[in-house]
Amino acid sequence: MDSRAFLDLQPSHNPFRWSLPVTPGLSTWGGFLFGGCGLGAAISALEQTSGRQCVWATGQYLSYAKPGEVMDIDVTVAVSGHQITQARAVCHVGHREILTVNAALGHREMELSGQWEQMPDVPPPSQCATRDHRMPADGTINERLEQRVVKGRDLSDLDGSLGDGRVQLWARIPDVIEGVDATTLAILGDFVPMGVGQALGVLGGGNSLDNTLRVARLVPTEWVLLDIKVQAVSRGFGHGLVHMFAEDGTLMATASQSCIVRFWKGDSEESRRATRQGEAHE
Repeated sequence: MDSRAFLDLQPSHNPFRWSLPVTPGLSTWGGFLFGGCGLGAAISALEQTSGRQCVWATGQYLSYAKPGEVMDIDVTVAVSGHQITQARAVCHVGHREILTVNAALGHREMELSGQWEQMPDVPPPSQCATRDHRMPADGTINERLEQRVVKGRDLSDLDGSLGDGRVQLWARIPDVIEGVDATTLAILGDFVPMGVGQALGVLGGGNSLDNTLRVARLVPTEWVLLDIKVQAVSRGFGHGLVHMFAEDGTLMATASQSCIVRFWKGDSEESRRATRQGEAHE
């Protein structure tokens, strides 16, 4: 299975229109399309329409698509040159716009290359524990993603104390066996909100406002190391970056995001403050 089949992205008679049936298997336990799947579907549509590989893509999340709906993806090629295509994809359910993606696609032959961001020294996936989830993963996107924790706190250890802003996971999509591509990395790169909860030490995360994927070099790999760095949380918003490495240390892509910080039910700032005050009076 490739990434397009994983998403079940469907072509139409119009080469500039694609459709994505929103299923529970592409959605969060909260009942809406996982942001990485939305960006991944748009990238796949852009690549297949243009016939070129993604260099970078940036998506702005505007609304939610829910299981049972069909999200249409309309591709517009703004500029198509000899080596580079500049295009955008508008993803919508009926008249409700869900996600807008701008992208550059292409390939240039050049001998010069280099990698300055190095993969941290981490144990292999086989030596790392499976990530625990707060809610049952059955039937959701989390059931289809395998995640192993390299560096991160257990849910029971999120006590409100600030972390160092860094989380590391090995991740893979077991169903995708035909190679990691930009679409796969878009799906796996949507983890800054999870990192925000870890950085703040709270049972929470966030809703993505955007996601920008920058593709460097794609190489064969089964697992992808997600090196998540939360840069700041302020005014109710979190900002962070994900470096995505192949098992051989190749930096394949980076993803950067901003999100609205959200607490899970029963874990708000007010409830934590009340708990602390109660403990202080005991």
